[in-house]
Parts: sequence; C-alpha cells; structure tokens
Amino acid sequence: MSNTLTQLDPNRAWAAYEPSAKRPWNVARAAHLYRRAGFSANWAELQSAVKGGPQATVRGLMADAAHAAASKDDQFESQMNAMGRTMMAGNNPRTLSAWWLYRMRYTPSQLLEKTTLFWHGHFATSAAKVTKAKMMLDQIALLRRGALGEFEPTVRAISRDPAMLVWLDSTSNRKIRPNENYARELMELFCLGIGNYTETDIKQMARAFTGWEVRKGKFVFNRWQHDTGSKSFLGASGEFDGDDAVRIVLEQPAASRFIASKLVRYFVSDEPALPDRLVEPLAKQLRENGFVIGPVVERILSSDLFFSEHVAARKVRSPVDLGIGLLRALEGATDMYQLAQSLDQVGQAVMYPPNVKGWDGGRAWISSSRLLGRANLVGALTVGGRAKFAGGGLHTLARKHNVSGPADTVDWLLDLLVATPVPRAVRGELVSLLQGRGDEGKNLARVVSAIGALPEFQLA
Repeated sequence: MSNTLTQLDPNRAWAAYEPSAKRPWNVARAAHLYRRAGFSANWAELQSAVKGGPQATVRGLMADAAHAAASKDDQFESQMNAMGRTMMAGNNPRTLSAWWLYRMRYTPSQLLEKTTLFWHGHFATSAAKVTKAKMMLDQIALLRRGALGEFEPTVRAISRDPAMLVWLDSTSNRKIRPNENYARELMELFCLGIGNYTETDIKQMARAFTGWEVRKGKFVFNRWQHDTGSKSFLGASGEFDGDDAVRIVLEQPAASRFIASKLVRYFVSDEPALPDRLVEPLAKQLRENGFVIGPVVERILSSDLFFSEHVAARKVRSPVDLGIGLLRALEGATDMYQLAQSLDQVGQAVMYPPNVKGWDGGRAWISSSRLLGRANLVGALTVGGRAKFAGGGLHTLARKHNVSGPADTVDWLLDLLVATPVPRAVRGELVSLLQGRGDEGKNLARVVSAIGALPEFQLA
C-alpha cells in the first residue's frame, strides 16, 4: 500500500470522489463515511445517504455540524445543558464520561462530536488531575465550539482554559520562576511536533505566559507576575505575551503540516502514515485560509482518496467508536454509566486520557487482552441484554426494517457493522448460528456478538 500511496497524484487524491461502475456509491461506502465522520449510521440513514449521493451527504454532515455548533437553545442542546448541570452538582467527573457518551449516541451532528473527541485527544486533559467537573465540562464545550472553526482562537482559548492550566501545573505561573510545561506542550504536542523548536524557545516562550493563573476555578491575568521584558523564540523577538506566542507558533510552516497530518490520521488511515507530498495540499489550504479546520475536513471526507481502496478498513476502531458505533447502527440504548466503565476497561475512558499525548490509537487498541474485552463488551450489550434495540430486542429492529430470512439478516447486519467483507465460510457460520434452535431474538443476539468478535469488526 505505501508504495502505491507514494505514486498518487496529490491533486487527484484530494479531488472530489465521483462514483463509477468500478467504485459505485453504495451502502458500503456510505457506511464507511459515517464510521469515519461519525460513529456509525443506522439503516435508514444509510438508505438516505445512498439516495442523496456522496457530496450531498458530506455537505449535510457539515451543515449539521455548523448548526449544532451555533445552537444554544434547541431541544437537544437544552437537554444536554440540563444534564450537564445535574452532573456538575455532584462534582464527580466520572459522571461526565457517561454524559458525553450519551451525547455521542444521540447527537444530531455526529461529525461535530467526532471532531470534538479528536480535539479532546489532541489537547489531552484528564479529570484524574483536574478534579473539578465544571472545568472539564467547560473545556469540552470550548473544544466543541471551535472543533471545525478557526484554529488560532481555539489555541488562544485553550491556553487560558483552567482545566488545561491545572493539568500542566500552570495555575500560578510567576515571572521569577516561569513554568515551562505549557510552552513545551504548545509546540511539541499541540501545534508543531518534535524537532521544530529548541529548548531555548521553550524557556523564552514560557516567560510570555507568566501571570496566567487560575483563581477560584477561573482564569485570571496577574499583571504583577507577568514578565514584560523582551523575549526571543522561533525567530521572533519582542515584548510578547501568551497570545503573541500562539500567533508566532501558528505562523511556523510546521504548524499547518502537523495539524493536517493529525487530521489525516484521524479521519483517513492509522498506518502507514500518508507521505508528506499527499499531506501538503491540506497543509497549504490551512495556511492560505486562516487555519480554518472545517473546509479541510470536508475536503478529506469528500475526496477520491477517502473512498478508495487505500483507505477502506485502514483504521482500528477506538473503544468509543466500537461501543457508540454499535448502538447508533442498531438503534440501541443502554446504561451509559456501565458503558463508560466498559470502555475504560478496554482502554478509552473519555475525560481520562492516559497522559499529555492522549491515546496512542491504531494497533494499540487491539492488544490481546483488549481484544477479549472488546468482544465481551459487544456480548454484554447483546447476549447479556444490557441494551435495547429500536425499543426491544434485535428481532424488533429487524422487523422494523422488513429484514427476514437467515441469509438476508446476516448480510444486513454485516452491511451495518463491518467495514470489510468477511470470508464466505465465516458468513456461512453466522447464518448457521441464526438458524439454530431456540428463541429468534437470542439467536440474533448471538450472531451480533459473534460479529463483534471478528477481526473485520475491529476495523473502520
């Protein structure tokens, strides 16, 4: 695959996908789009997407995201705000994990929530240290507002974010002893990447953030503790403050390449990494268009490369993608507190990234111990009866969509749940399992549980 990728024309790769007889727009490609741009689609959403076409479907996802980001008082947002306030009352960040999973399951804008989750892993902040539930809730709201907008305002805001300042030990950053943590992570993890700055840049930039403190859970600027002297970093000199530092960092050519590469890995392929020449058109778009994220994401999701054989099933489903994706595809509902605990056990507790780098992702999701846990998670939701589907059992869902007969039912489930074809023998075993004696609903649950243990199910 990697040799083929190096030979691709970058302009062609990011040109709009046009369906053809060889690469038709169908249920499989629509499901691929929803697994990457969101968590998964149910059968009705897939049928609607197939009728609408690829470009119209992507535009719809973008429009839903824009509407959701701007909405403050629609029914869903009002419900989420009320739930969030309830969660904050107990000041238990663990309950926020369940709250956010509920939001992912029911959001009318999957793309916005999926991108917010991306930024949560990028600006990784953990409630294990930030013990104030409100701080964590406010940070996720900040990331959601800026998820697809201009990057610079988001970075400026995250630089002032109380949860981030607590996380990186910058709650009391004084000119006599500047704390270097935030300056380092701003360049290394948030904007530039290793090798694009020096230790001197870190020391000098840390002075720009002095006086940026947290008091009573809120950001304050302590002008008496701000170093007003001249600083020199990344080739610039002046009496810079933190906002100047963010601006200078994002003016570096490495910044657009770094962010474009991370977006590509998240939406396109875990490995191998796309060659620099393929990433450069997206980096250029960021540089030339005010570092606005949304148009680049739309270009990725609409592209010829995105719907090609180079990308299909080239990502490992994260635990959140697996759990929320199963529920969304099968119109399921479950106890989100239990789901949050299960996702934690297989490596992804939202609100609790493991370190400042966030989750490693990719193959790290499927170690031998985690594979068993992932299969058990699906089994608990289906055979274990922890979830309802379309208000009842899985047979209720199948009847709702007029699916009947063992072979057709298995093919329908595979279309909904699996990103790449399973071997014919495996399909036959699933059909046989569905034909077994016993209760129809239980047999159907066993089939979904068996699908959840397949290698093919682990891919998106």
